[in-house]
Amino acid sequence: MRSFGRINQVNGIGGQWVQVNTDSNGFNDSVWLTTLIQCLKLNLGEDPRFANYGIPAVPSVLSQIFPDYNTYLTQSQFTQYFASLSVQKVNSPTPTYNITALTHSGAVLEASIPA
Repeated sequence: MRSFGRINQVNGIGGQWVQVNTDSNGFNDSVWLTTLIQCLKLNLGEDPRFANYGIPAVPSVLSQIFPDYNTYLTQSQFTQYFASLSVQKVNSPTPTYNITALTHSGAVLEASIPA
């Protein structure tokens, strides 16, 4: 299994695409975490094949209302791939999410993602 994500972005600009694969022990936790991060950066309906993934970023910016419901839906779509998954918003000028995932192998993966 594989997924793609960007690293070394500055303010959402630039960066390098990297491929994330199943690890040597056969776990896909990093693949699913990368996919979750990409979905939180995806605008709702932006991907024609996966239109139900993402958050309504543009309407959220215009209304200044954080997309809590859609963030919860995205979390619920990925919770089956982890022993425990938490996606929480950070109250800051730019939408940011703190993700904490407990993998099936017992490792804790954490990420802070600006949307």
